[in-house]
Amino acid sequence: MESLRKRVSTAKTVVIKVGTSTITYANGSINLSAIEKLARVLSDLKNQGKNVVLVTSGAIAAGVSRMGFEKRPDSVPEKQALAAIGQGSLMHIYSKLFAEYGQTAAQVLLTKDVLDGGIREKNACNTFFTLFKYGSIPIVNENDTVATEEIEFGDNDTLSAIVASLIAADLLILLSDIDGLYDKDPKTCKSAGLIPYVSVITPEIEGMSSGTQNGFGTGGMKTKIAAAKICMKSNIPMIIANGDDPGNIKKASDGEEIGTLFMPCERKI
Repeated sequence: MESLRKRVSTAKTVVIKVGTSTITYANGSINLSAIEKLARVLSDLKNQGKNVVLVTSGAIAAGVSRMGFEKRPDSVPEKQALAAIGQGSLMHIYSKLFAEYGQTAAQVLLTKDVLDGGIREKNACNTFFTLFKYGSIPIVNENDTVATEEIEFGDNDTLSAIVASLIAADLLILLSDIDGLYDKDPKTCKSAGLIPYVSVITPEIEGMSSGTQNGFGTGGMKTKIAAAKICMKSNIPMIIANGDDPGNIKKASDGEEIGTLFMPCERKI
């Protein structure tokens, strides 16, 4: 376990995924304070010489907030339209706050068919590496305005794992609204216990996942387990941590015992 945490602490390229619940209030409005703290922590990682990629949800929620709607609509066209409205607003906020810390943000919108092993995937990969060369922080989201499925990547959890595999990242951190993977639902069961380390995704582990109860988000532990499968297949450590405190990103990247670490134990360090 100590060797695994050491591997995490020496990660050169780190992908961080934030969900809608992490950067919005319960009413769906954008939480500027949370995004400011997130930008500060990620900028500090960048200052340490790490390559940083942020995979963010929240475009549709930003569009909902901008339009003054009380909840997300049900139809795909409406969600795509709200994503188009919210994407610009969200990126403007990120770009401005990262600039306050001397960082240059770059927007990368992806769809599932880009990551197919062909020339478009190669081009996407080349773009990431060039952005690293430029010292930029790629901010990734699914291109919801042209996606034909409601959420092709599962609230970007799967997207973040695919991006991590695409660029051969050294670590993926998924920020959630809970501390990590529990053996029971901690929101309904007081005796639920946090699982600090998972080396194999068993049927029992999959059975511990459940969908989101957030009216503005679309993910849940089920999509995070799916992301863990992708990372473990690619031999990339993945950590689920609580996003209420962006400082948990630094703790996780420093190798501290926080959240749930998914990583096969067979690899020799």
